[in-house]
Amino acid sequence: MTSSPFTKRSRPAGLVLTPGASADREHHTLVAIDEALSDVPVLRLTLGTNRVPSAVKKIVAAGEEFAAELGVPIDRLAFGGRSFGGRSCSVAVAEGMPAAALVLLSYPLHPPSKPDNLRVEHFPAIAVPTLFVSGRKDPFGTADEFDQHVASIAGPTVFEWVDGNHSPKNDQPVVDHVQEFLGR
Repeated sequence: MTSSPFTKRSRPAGLVLTPGASADREHHTLVAIDEALSDVPVLRLTLGTNRVPSAVKKIVAAGEEFAAELGVPIDRLAFGGRSFGGRSCSVAVAEGMPAAALVLLSYPLHPPSKPDNLRVEHFPAIAVPTLFVSGRKDPFGTADEFDQHVASIAGPTVFEWVDGNHSPKNDQPVVDHVQEFLGR
């Protein structure tokens, strides 16, 4: 099971969650995580774009506003989400957005059936604790592919597999991994 890289004092003060490219803030997995994390504020965003640079701008702006609302520096927030949303958060952190951690659900390592079209060039610039949770049958990346590429992340990483594909039907195992990773 997932272990937390955080002490009680270093736990993230909030979590910004983003959906996949075709979803919004009401995606069932994001809602389930929000409801389960009763002791940590969660901001669920709708990105409204399928372009990473536009999504990164929205994530940074929302993170700064959320941190100000909570009265904490932005580096006390964890960022993440499903698929495109998680990828965009990882790019934002790699490009210099301060963060306490990344929570990457169903990370799209590459498009289905296109393993040479990798989305990992920014991984070496990630130095925060990072949780990956993916379905065992996810066509966006196999366990071996993730083992190979996640190793380039500078920060500590945790990888968890759950039953399902790119959109696991059962949210509870995903929620459990996120809760444990965040030390909740």
